[in-house]
Amino acid sequence: MSPKVVILGGGVAGMSAAHELIERGFAVEVYEKKPDYVGGKARSVNVPGSASGGRLPLPGEHGFRFFPGFYRHITDTMKRIPFLNPKTGKANKRGVFDNLVQSNKMMMARFDQAPIIALSKFPTSLADLEVIYDDIFKTHTGLKPGESKLMAHKLWQLMTSCKTRRLDDYESIGWWEFTEADDHSDAYKALFVNGLTRTLVAAKARKASTKTGGDILIQLVFDLLNPEIQVDRVLNGPTNDVWLNPWYDYLVKRGVYYEKGQETVEFLCDKKTITGVVVEDADGNRKTVQGDYYISAMPVEAMAPLINENMLYKDACLENISTLANNVDWMNGIQFYLSDQVDIIDGHIICVDTPWALTAISQLQFWGDFEVSGYGDGTVKTVLSVDVSDWETPGILYGKSAQQCTFSEIKDEVWAQLKRSFNVEGKILLHDESLVTYYIDSDIVEKNGVTFQNTEKLLVNLTNTWDLRPNSYTEIPNLFLASDYVKTFTDLASMEGANEAARRAVNNIIKRSGSNAPLCTLWDLHEPFLLLPFRWFDKIRYRKGLNWHSDVPKTVQTVASANAFFQKMKVVVKRPFL
Repeated sequence: MSPKVVILGGGVAGMSAAHELIERGFAVEVYEKKPDYVGGKARSVNVPGSASGGRLPLPGEHGFRFFPGFYRHITDTMKRIPFLNPKTGKANKRGVFDNLVQSNKMMMARFDQAPIIALSKFPTSLADLEVIYDDIFKTHTGLKPGESKLMAHKLWQLMTSCKTRRLDDYESIGWWEFTEADDHSDAYKALFVNGLTRTLVAAKARKASTKTGGDILIQLVFDLLNPEIQVDRVLNGPTNDVWLNPWYDYLVKRGVYYEKGQETVEFLCDKKTITGVVVEDADGNRKTVQGDYYISAMPVEAMAPLINENMLYKDACLENISTLANNVDWMNGIQFYLSDQVDIIDGHIICVDTPWALTAISQLQFWGDFEVSGYGDGTVKTVLSVDVSDWETPGILYGKSAQQCTFSEIKDEVWAQLKRSFNVEGKILLHDESLVTYYIDSDIVEKNGVTFQNTEKLLVNLTNTWDLRPNSYTEIPNLFLASDYVKTFTDLASMEGANEAARRAVNNIIKRSGSNAPLCTLWDLHEPFLLLPFRWFDKIRYRKGLNWHSDVPKTVQTVASANAFFQKMKVVVKRPFL
């Protein structure tokens, strides 16, 4: 009889673990708190009360997502999720992975001045080169002399620092300190310091780990420099339709027992192993579920209160999860549905001057043959999805933070910040009269005129928190962890990190159970071979107690040049006609 694994939580981590286990012959049960949706924070939703005239509800979401080129774990899983196009009846060759499409540009929108537009891919046409030219020579950034050079210097430092230095030193340095923000202009802070941390890792620059933020930033840079990688990918329709529902259907068809509306409320532990888990439905009815192995795929703030004394008796390090649970913040979405077609830019938008740290994307331009006229009241032509990453700073309209506002005030404030970012230099993109309706993530709970609660927060990677994060295995022999707070190569709290954590948990179950099933593949972050001599040199300096330095011996430069030459020759041999 196959070993039975009970998975607690049906988000990306839980579904990833279920996927890997069921394909390897294990019996799998998943218990998910949400009564209607799967996929956790990645889900899309049907906007309540938005449908009329026999149409379908408008698609809303917790927050938009994107799939950078360096994502490998989640995209590998997506290739194994079958997808049948409901309109053509044809199956995707690479499953739901083929539902990813590339965006080409990104915009840094600013208050009352022209945006900065950049490519989000390797240039492949004259038009792409024109974007680069305009970005360099025609855009007024507001940076002071030497600040762009400092940005490049900091990027180079990250690229050429050894792993040991990044883990030991940069993990304890805030991004604000690393970038020397105190000594530089407001434009420098907006574009390179606050703008990046609040959008990439949803953390304030003074506290954001330079290790995490820096590693992710240089991964994006490496992707941009690689013509074979799609840097910025998005789904070609609402997430449930083109990814999560087909995934759920595949898992259930393969034999996964998936029960919605069941919240984990207690781990039963005899100080040696987990003997069962108590789950509860919305009516308060409880039951105990049992298995040979248990995977907690719940977010850190949900797992922390469930750790009891019997569990700590066996594994005292689980206490760190309770400490880590304090490092969560608000990053939730609002969608605006417009009667005008407003694409703004072919990609993601960072509104760098907005006090609420807004990022956005106009989605319908990527949704192909999605017939939006069949949704809502039939008048919507634009779905503008916005993430709010700062809920504590006062806004520009009411002088209150998002947490102090009513839902209506949040809508007004975000709309005002967007208009000031997009309606610049006489070009009006957003019109009040085109706003049909809006939707605020249902995880935000309004009471007595304020948004007093967020039921799904996001782990933020603050300084000196890496050592608090657990591995996927514990000292309790049948308990494993699969969530984005687990230590992974990916590091960042994300769908990719959740999927990698799930693979690690599954690998441990395979070994613990004595199964002959193949282990799940894991991928480390990309470290270009060309930079190896520089990182080797920095490692020598680090072992001697020396700081990073940009000056390297000529021998290191020579080795790096030889590496570059041989890498170019490989490309020529591989693609001789380019």
